[in-house]
Amino acid sequence: MQSELSIVWIYPDLLSTYGDQGNVLVLEQRARARNIPTRTVYVRSSDPVPQQGDIYLIGGGEDRPQILGAERLRKDGGLHAAISRGAAMLAVCAGYQIMGSVFGGEEGQPVPGIELLDISSGRGERRSVGELAADVDPALGLPTLTGFENHMGVTRLGPGVRPLSRTIVGTGNGDGTEGCYAGKVIGTYLHGPALARNPALADLLLTWAAGPLAPMDDTWYQRLRDERLRTVIPR
Repeated sequence: MQSELSIVWIYPDLLSTYGDQGNVLVLEQRARARNIPTRTVYVRSSDPVPQQGDIYLIGGGEDRPQILGAERLRKDGGLHAAISRGAAMLAVCAGYQIMGSVFGGEEGQPVPGIELLDISSGRGERRSVGELAADVDPALGLPTLTGFENHMGVTRLGPGVRPLSRTIVGTGNGDGTEGCYAGKVIGTYLHGPALARNPALADLLLTWAAGPLAPMDDTWYQRLRDERLRTVIPR
């Protein structure tokens, strides 16, 4: 049996919309199915971010909680230390925007991010709502991503990151790409929750944190994926 895997869920009291906490549950389940014990730490916005976690997760949220979350993460510094140490991370929607240098506030005003990813975000002219499907960067070896988006963000990628995927259906970053990644940090606009819709993405995070994984039965996950992809990609 492998050693305990530490999963850190950042600011569930501020950033946990559209079922993003399901990402935590999927990681726990897929780790334990392989006899990898897990310990999940729920870090409220009043708490320091622990630096010794293996996988960090942050979700989406409304404008004001997003601004508060960014302010507290900038002051805390624990997440930067963890990523510098080699931890993996999945940041979703508002959490994804926070990882960059700047994002748009309630009135579109620029708000400083935490500069963990080489991206910058602002507010678009209209809200993007609906199903999203995207082909993943071949370097990651993952199947088509499926999820839904609900945001007004437009995200520009700098040279320090690579697009996570290219959109087939939906808006994503707003330039034909969806999300980004650098090292072991992934940012995305995908809800659903993202890891329930995309178990291979969950396993990528687990592999980064725990090493090679034993295969498992993904029949239920595949049914969900097939159902959702059929609704947006004609076969």
